[in-house]
Amino acid sequence: MNDEQLLRYARHILLDELGIEGQEKLLASHALVVGAGGLGSPAALYLATAGVGEITLADDDSVELSNLQRQILHTTASVGRPKAESGRDLLAAFNPQVRVHARVERLQGQALSDAVAQADVVLDCTDNFATRHAINRACLRHRKPLVSGAAIRFDGQVSVYDLRDGRAPCYHCLFPEADDVEAVNCATTGVFAPLVGIIGSMQAAEALKLLAGVGESLSGRLLWLDARTMQWRSVNVLRDPECAVCGRRPVAAGETVSEY
Repeated sequence: MNDEQLLRYARHILLDELGIEGQEKLLASHALVVGAGGLGSPAALYLATAGVGEITLADDDSVELSNLQRQILHTTASVGRPKAESGRDLLAAFNPQVRVHARVERLQGQALSDAVAQADVVLDCTDNFATRHAINRACLRHRKPLVSGAAIRFDGQVSVYDLRDGRAPCYHCLFPEADDVEAVNCATTGVFAPLVGIIGSMQAAEALKLLAGVGESLSGRLLWLDARTMQWRSVNVLRDPECAVCGRRPVAAGETVSEY
């Protein structure tokens, strides 16, 4: 690290659990953030300010006035711009040393698989089940840790699916894919603005811990937040041996994962 980096990240370096070694791991890491909206905004901001060296920000949507109540990556001047590009520019303003790749597209198929393969950690900041399940499958295929968050109305949740570990559950173990799942999103039901900030910030925290190799992640545990009462619930999540996505995965960590 150069002198400017030592000063910029001084408060991280002072942490015994992190120090210079941990900060250097962050600087050498690549995070994929899928979704540059309510959750992706605080998540990407904290990854960038914390010094994650490379960030890919993917979103096919454009900024609307109604987004500005909670999507803090974007300003009034951003209305009409692609969210990925607007987010890239703000992240660069906060930390010009971070390399940010703006992908103005809905990652799917081979493009999603390639993007996941190139990342060290994946943050699912999307708002629909189809995309969540596609990201989960790609992370399983490439054995990448997945940090998943969700927020709607006053209810939020966050968890980690560390798919490097054959004993850990995947997203499908907890939320099985189904054709009859009703689509629920902020546009039709609303969302409490600070809630996405809380959940997105927690996603960033979990991603930073995974990248730096410090602390204990939320793998195998789901946190639920009721923002009306600020009550948290913690639920243990076990791997489902009959899971249609990861059920054929070897139990022992480090073994080969079948392609799906």
